[in-house]
Parts: sequence; structure tokens; C-alpha cells
Amino acid sequence: VQLQASGGGLVQPGGSLRLSCEASGRAFSTYGMGWFRQAPGKEREFVAAISWGGATADYAGFVKGRFAISRDNAKNNMVYLRMNSLKPEDTAVYYCAATRAFIPSTPGQYEYWGQGTQVTVSS
Repeated sequence: VQLQASGGGLVQPGGSLRLSCEASGRAFSTYGMGWFRQAPGKEREFVAAISWGGATADYAGFVKGRFAISRDNAKNNMVYLRMNSLKPEDTAVYYCAATRAFIPSTPGQYEYWGQGTQVTVSS
């Protein structure tokens, strides 16, 4: 599975962005998908994950109610992260990743990673 993340950019506090992750490969619908982020000088941290069928999702506590993960298996092998009410502390490089496990929150359980997209929240 090859992953390509996009949609990052500069946004003001309180604004919104939608990140996209395009997956190549016929087995996309058999992988759980996750989003992680890494700020300068910090470890990579879990943001959200969604099961292979899209029925179950999990979120880090700091994004609940603000971010939403979704996926489209039927049309275009895409995973999305809708981010609302963005804060300066959300500034980071955001990565999408694929896993055979059931929506894990640890990076080590993801087998494939995209290249990351920068999100900067600043006025």
C-alpha cells in the first residue's frame, strides 16, 4: 500500500482544514487507517483511526469533537481528516498510515506511512 497525504496549509486559529490521504493498491479496504502528527521536537502522536469498513473510529482526547476521520472505499481509496476549531497547538506534520490491526493508536502497529503534510495554525 502506498499512501499520499495532502491538504495541509496555513490556517488561522478557529479555522478548518480537510486532509486527504490517497491509497494505492487493491487491498485498501482491508486496512485500518490512521492519522498521526509530529510537531518539531516532539514524538509522533496518534490523532485518529478508522476501521477497514469505516464503522468504527477512535480519536485522541485532544481532538474529540473537533476532528472527524472518514474513508471512501468504494469510490477512490481515500481517507480524510476533517479538522475544525484549529488551535496553534495543532501545528504539526500530519501523516496517514495503514494497519492490519484494529484501529491501534501506537505508530509501531502501522505498516505503511505516507510522506506527511504540514499544518500550521497561526494568526
